[in-house]
Amino acid sequence: AFGNTREMPWGMLIGAYAYFAIISTGLCILAVFSHAFGGNQMAPLANRMVWLSIIMLFGAFAVIGLEIQNPWRMPLGVVLYPNVTSNIWWMGTLYGMAVGVMLIELYLILVGRFKLAIILGVVGAVAEAFANSNLGSVFASLNSRPFWYGSQLPVFFIACAVLSGAAAVVMFTHYSHLLQKREMSKSTFLGLQTAGKIMVLMTFLVALATAWKFVNAYCGTDEMIMAADAMTRGPLATSFWVFEIGIGLLIPCAILVFSRLNSIQAMSAAALMVLVGQFFSRYNLVVSGQIVPSDYGFVGVPQYLAYTPTAAEYLLVVAGLGVIGLGFVIGERYMDRAFTEEKTH
Repeated sequence: AFGNTREMPWGMLIGAYAYFAIISTGLCILAVFSHAFGGNQMAPLANRMVWLSIIMLFGAFAVIGLEIQNPWRMPLGVVLYPNVTSNIWWMGTLYGMAVGVMLIELYLILVGRFKLAIILGVVGAVAEAFANSNLGSVFASLNSRPFWYGSQLPVFFIACAVLSGAAAVVMFTHYSHLLQKREMSKSTFLGLQTAGKIMVLMTFLVALATAWKFVNAYCGTDEMIMAADAMTRGPLATSFWVFEIGIGLLIPCAILVFSRLNSIQAMSAAALMVLVGQFFSRYNLVVSGQIVPSDYGFVGVPQYLAYTPTAAEYLLVVAGLGVIGLGFVIGERYMDRAFTEEKTH
């Protein structure tokens, strides 16, 4: 049902899992900074960010669980057969711990026990940050894939997490007010402006890190040069230049700068573009690292391996989005008061 092959075992669904998990990490980190350092302008957004972080992880778990086709084995394997030398084991364990801690944190927020909620929020954010860096190291520790290999990806994923988290809270807060047909308060708008400033900064930093990744690739081995060529002028060029760079970084940054963060519609549109671009960034990352055949150079071996996502893969991505959309609506229906209270901490 999937377009994966023995030569290219990872495809769109691995990218989609990483995409949702990275957004969750960014939301959790921003939420704990807003909770732990009270008085900042993003404080009114913090409770919503906790719930959004949880449902993003649920979306990620739904995608990866259906991708491995035996989802009931994953939690059993993590508990019954731990492998402490495996990045993937640590990633799953830490993300599982993080979502459990955040669910308890959310409950404590709802019942008004904020001091304990802040402590658990810090624990959850630390777990998410370590899980996110382990997710990056799943790729970065594979020395057989030169385009991934190195120390950059774990840190790059954290930067993308902060960018994606800021974009997600802007977009979902705007959609919440549209759904509830409620006028946005001044404090909430100031919080979104702060998130917009974070987006401007992080689009620049992510673009800079992306540029250096390609500079490093073009100074590297033949495999690294071929993988970089696949993105800049090869089969991934359109998704890289148009979606990852254009729609995902340059246009949103320009919209935010020229609107001077005074328009919620402009900030929401820029946030949506960032999230679209980050999806293509994860897809490009997963495919580009595998697209060069390990036995390239031999007679009959193509320059690049072919990979096209199937309808089933697209449907599972939609399913992940559906889980997140359902969670968002449930949060708006049953936890709206906690999301809109401005002085909860």
